[in-house]
Amino acid sequence: MFLLFGLRSKDHVIGTPSMTCEICGWAAPQTVLRRSTKFTLFFVPLFPVRPSRYYLVCGHCRGFRDADPRMVESLVH
Repeated sequence: MFLLFGLRSKDHVIGTPSMTCEICGWAAPQTVLRRSTKFTLFFVPLFPVRPSRYYLVCGHCRGFRDADPRMVESLVH
């Protein structure tokens, strides 16, 4: 009998505010991503194994950096 299990991370686009990138210094759209990681059993995601993490991706240089969840809430709303 085989038991297929593992972890799956999935990115969700939260929004795209325009702001200055900390890496390249350009005023460009910054994509806000929420990454959630879940335990999977037979390729079915069952429950999260860690809290969601937030990231900013620059539209100009494609720089990928961590974002503070409190800052993300103020940017999107």
